[in-house]
Amino acid sequence: MEEPLIITKAYDLILYLVPQIAKFPKQYRYSLGEKLEMMSLDFLMTLIEARYSKEKIIVLKKANLSLEKLRYCIRLCKDLKLMSHHPYEIMTKRVHEIGLQLGGWIKQSRV
Repeated sequence: MEEPLIITKAYDLILYLVPQIAKFPKQYRYSLGEKLEMMSLDFLMTLIEARYSKEKIIVLKKANLSLEKLRYCIRLCKDLKLMSHHPYEIMTKRVHEIGLQLGGWIKQSRV
């Protein structure tokens, strides 16, 4: 079974995100940084769960909520100046692409 592109993109987002978190000042690395890392991993795990679930729509809605939370956390990191504008742009673009794919998957699962 071929891996869905959305899972690959979520995995790649984490690969980009983790080194960015490592650059956070110590006071944020183990609080907000750790939370952000766990949220992104939970999101990936939820997508994997959706791939194999019979009740896809329920799991996909959970993934959609997780993605929205992740989006706000990334924005908060930018606003707190924990990351520069360039990594923020890259991550928001990736999150947006994942969101579009997730929306399509949700739409397809409703049929």
